[in-house]
Amino acid sequence: MGPTTHKTNYIEPVPIYMKKIILILTCACFAACSNAQTAKTSATAWPTPTKEMHPWIRWWWMGNAVDDKNTARLLDIYQKVGIGGVEVTPIYGAIGYENRYLQFLSPQWMSALDFTIQKAKTLGMGVDMNTGTGWPFGGPQIKAADAAAKLIVQTYKLEAGKPFTDKIVVNDPRQKNVGAPLQALTAYGDKGEVLNILDKVSPDGTLNWAPTAGSWTIYAAFSGKTLQQVKRAAPGGEGYVMDHLSKNAVDTYLKRFDDAFKGKSPGIGSFFNDSYEVYGASWSPGFFDEFLRRRGYDLRLHLRELYSSDNTDAVSRVKTDYRETMSQMLLDNFTLTWTNWAHHYGSLTRNQSHGSPGNLLDLYGAVDIPECETFGSSHFDIPGLRRDSADVRNVDPDPMMLKFASSAGHVNGHKYATSETFTWLTEHFKGSLAQCKPELEQVFLAGVNHVYFHGTTYSPDDIVFPGWLFYASTNFVPDNSWWDQLPGLTTYITRCQSILQSGKPDNELLIYWPIYDAWSNTKGMDMQLAIHGIDEWLRPTEFYKTSMKLQKAGYSFDFISDKAIGNSSVLNGQINTVAGAQSRKILVIPQCRLMPLATLDKILALAKSGATVVFQKLPEDVPGFNDADGRRAKLKSTLAMLKFTDVHNGIKQCKTGLGQILLSADVQQALEYKDIKGEQLVNSGLKFIRRSIAGGKYYYVVNHTAKAIDSNIPLNVKAISVLILDPQSGSYGSATSNVDGEYTVVHLQLQPGEALFVKATNTPALGIAKWKYIEKTGAPITVGGTWVLHFTKGGPTLPADQQLSELTSWTNFSDPNAISFSGSGEYTTTFDVPAKKAAEYVLNLGKVCESAHVYINDQDAGIFWSIPFSARVGKYLKPGKNTIKIEVDNLMANRIRYMDQNGIQWRKYHEINFVNINYQPFDASKWTPMPSGLLGPVTLTPVE
Repeated sequence: MGPTTHKTNYIEPVPIYMKKIILILTCACFAACSNAQTAKTSATAWPTPTKEMHPWIRWWWMGNAVDDKNTARLLDIYQKVGIGGVEVTPIYGAIGYENRYLQFLSPQWMSALDFTIQKAKTLGMGVDMNTGTGWPFGGPQIKAADAAAKLIVQTYKLEAGKPFTDKIVVNDPRQKNVGAPLQALTAYGDKGEVLNILDKVSPDGTLNWAPTAGSWTIYAAFSGKTLQQVKRAAPGGEGYVMDHLSKNAVDTYLKRFDDAFKGKSPGIGSFFNDSYEVYGASWSPGFFDEFLRRRGYDLRLHLRELYSSDNTDAVSRVKTDYRETMSQMLLDNFTLTWTNWAHHYGSLTRNQSHGSPGNLLDLYGAVDIPECETFGSSHFDIPGLRRDSADVRNVDPDPMMLKFASSAGHVNGHKYATSETFTWLTEHFKGSLAQCKPELEQVFLAGVNHVYFHGTTYSPDDIVFPGWLFYASTNFVPDNSWWDQLPGLTTYITRCQSILQSGKPDNELLIYWPIYDAWSNTKGMDMQLAIHGIDEWLRPTEFYKTSMKLQKAGYSFDFISDKAIGNSSVLNGQINTVAGAQSRKILVIPQCRLMPLATLDKILALAKSGATVVFQKLPEDVPGFNDADGRRAKLKSTLAMLKFTDVHNGIKQCKTGLGQILLSADVQQALEYKDIKGEQLVNSGLKFIRRSIAGGKYYYVVNHTAKAIDSNIPLNVKAISVLILDPQSGSYGSATSNVDGEYTVVHLQLQPGEALFVKATNTPALGIAKWKYIEKTGAPITVGGTWVLHFTKGGPTLPADQQLSELTSWTNFSDPNAISFSGSGEYTTTFDVPAKKAAEYVLNLGKVCESAHVYINDQDAGIFWSIPFSARVGKYLKPGKNTIKIEVDNLMANRIRYMDQNGIQWRKYHEINFVNINYQPFDASKWTPMPSGLLGPVTLTPVE
């Protein structure tokens, strides 16, 4: 049964968050995998972790070379380090293993998928699946007729009385091979004439028309093909990329899955679609008819404006209409069709809309789980955070771009906003857990509450180090030397997501995204709104500048589209977007030139119903070509009816119905006039995001500055009790706080690189001990005069044991095996604690390359995986002699360097094979060895 019939058999999807499958993870394990000290956890403090609260992984099935034995083994390994689920994404394979390949969607492949799902269930894990292989969607079922299309325009010159011998046929021989039919032929005369002469062409391209006077230019429009093949396709997934604008093409594509599923749900949690990278896809064979239906005029008569790059009003308006039509076709024919198809199988959809030639907010919002992605690494001021310019991409991830996905999720009432996380974080084999943390936190601060690692490559047991690897991932693979200490990161994520998935987002503002201003750009035709193009379509805009200014002033907000505004309503002065979503106090309209009449009318209707709307500047014009003069006149007459009066410092007010409209060039000033104030905690340099829960709020507070914070921090909430929860250690306690007017002032202490949750509620915190603040520190005690270092696992060869009077990098040893070594080294020593113990002690490991697991007196004191590599350890100490063991894991880099220097073949793949961070052939032989081990100094500081 094809997907076109699914509406009659619709099965209500079961949301992931309603499936009561809880990952079997005991509180003891939860605490043992902490960044620092272990702590008793309680349901009154930390939510019970579900599989969705754990990080998931993109699981690359290389060549589909999978088997049940290895699948079971790998899922066991993943579950043990805190992974909650996998997303199966088939990809190209390794050379020499072709006899293991399975054809995508074959009965053998479906059997492997079913085994994966059943095994995952036994572990309390979930399984997602890419609805395809590689990216974008396409494959052998997509023939030329349904392949991604592009508009090809050829022009010809005609003079009255002169013969015309050219054939009106597409010139590109590759396009001739796939058809490229002529869809429009329009003649433009030098006196302004415009004629449709498509019916004057013979099947062989002969033009049976000649002008009687003047000079003419003929525009011929052919429906061509991009000829793009599926990128990084797995066996059985090769073929043309499909036409995402054509419902017939999408139905044809999905029918292959229907045939493979044989009418039964495979048990997938969510089907996934990667970022839109359908390059050059500017057309669809039905575009002219869709355009006429949606825009009300014939685009065939405006080929000249569509094809032109002249900076004229007509060109701008026609291109705006063209781009809006493409956006609607992508939404209706692909996104909604695919989502309805997934719902038929009881599954959700997870989509990366960025890069699409459409309204990102609407495309993200139409799926069940909108997903953004991090690409590259950001600069943070955290002291000691390694960031070598040679090992990072020349990109600057922008958190404001991440908010498009989370905003769509929040505005449309979705529980999850996800992120493909750590793509190209650093050069291969040089990424550390410590580097992951602030990048991850930036994602959380942007509103994401469920992360997927990019990524983990399926590698059979007989594949030697470093196993099979994907070319763009941070390698979250068991062969990574820090794998055993990955639970430090995964437990931190689980604790964070357990709270970030609670309640609802708590963002007081909605900010309108004026996409028509972007669409009105006369450059090019289709406009892919991609991450790497934000310097053109996002950052220069007043929308971006206003959003940045408000964020720096401590305001919380989501972006909203014209469509979502149209669906909104007002209740008790609050703006409601959809049932179940958070209500908002204010709608902000940043300065924009173009606004549809329908959007303006709806905004005014919201205000009349009781909403408060802040315009930075009133719109000047309407977008689009059809009846522009009439619609512009209506816009101006509507705006003229708004009667503003001066109320305060240049702020103008128009009262209308139950609500009001404020007009102010300074949006923040207008918000303060309405007594809407930003969170003052940003003045200390802290970053935050809030969640609203019954009877209170959660604050996620992060210190990415270079300075320690030890201050009384005001929060925009009145709370009877305040709880501090440390997601790194699992500790929690009742904070020192007091109510000051409309604020609650909380004492917070955060070192650079640290994060805390603050739970502010209107009920007393009964039975919870006080949070232990560090009020006074004594002189640090140096730990370890002499250290014994024993290498426990790794390669290529275990170095000899060392006795160290001074801590130094393994690469400084005379033993060449230590220089090339990647793995684990175990440091042991003894130290004395005074007979009169302090109230608490803080252990600081100093510089760690790259992570450590600490045991004190044979007690697990936790994983020290991120800056500041310190924790409270007093409960593990005793007066007199104490022993400490520190297991340190370094990076894979030094071993890979050794392998490349010695010509050891480890990379041999079909397709891209393997590249470095700049997409050049990978070669580690010239790398300088990466510092490794415990560099210290290791100190123990008594505190009160």
